[in-house]
Amino acid sequence: MQDLWDKASAYILQYGMNFIAALLIFFIGRWVAQFIGKFLQQSMEKAKVNPTLASFTRNVVYYGILVFVAIASLNKLGVETNSFVAVIGAAGLAVGLALQGSLANFAAGVMIVLFQPFQVGDRIEAGGAIGRVQEIQIFSTIIMSDDKTKVIVPNAKVTADKIVIHGQS
Repeated sequence: MQDLWDKASAYILQYGMNFIAALLIFFIGRWVAQFIGKFLQQSMEKAKVNPTLASFTRNVVYYGILVFVAIASLNKLGVETNSFVAVIGAAGLAVGLALQGSLANFAAGVMIVLFQPFQVGDRIEAGGAIGRVQEIQIFSTIIMSDDKTKVIVPNAKVTADKIVIHGQS
C-alpha cells in the first residue's frame, strides 16, 4: 500500500506541477494578450487611425496571441501540439482562400483610411460611381450620387482604377 501511495504522490507531484504551470502560462498569457491588444488600440487611436481599424486590430492581435498561449499551455500539459499547429495553419489557408475577395476589400479599405486620397464629403468618381462620399467603411465606400441614389462600392474596386476628386467639401 505504501508503494502505491509513493507512486501516486510522485505522479500527482509531477503532473500537478505541470498542470499548475499550464494554468499560469494560460492566465498570464491571456493577461499579456489583453494588455498588448489594449496598448495597440490606444496607440492607434492616438495616431488618429480609424477607430474601427484600431478595434479590429486589437481583436486580431488578442486572439492570435491567445491561440499561441493555448498551444503553449497544452504543450506544458504534455499534449502533442504538432497536429494542432498543422490544423490551425490549414484552417488559416482555407479561410484566406475563402475570404480572398473580402480580404482584398479590407486591404483596400485600410489603404484608403491610411493614405486618405479622399474624405467624407468629397465629390469623387471611383469604381464606376460618381457622387459625394457619404461614408468610408472597412470593406466598402458609400457614395451618394447626384440623383440621391446610394451607391455602395467595394473598396477593392475603388482602388483598382483611377480616383477623380471633383471637389472638396
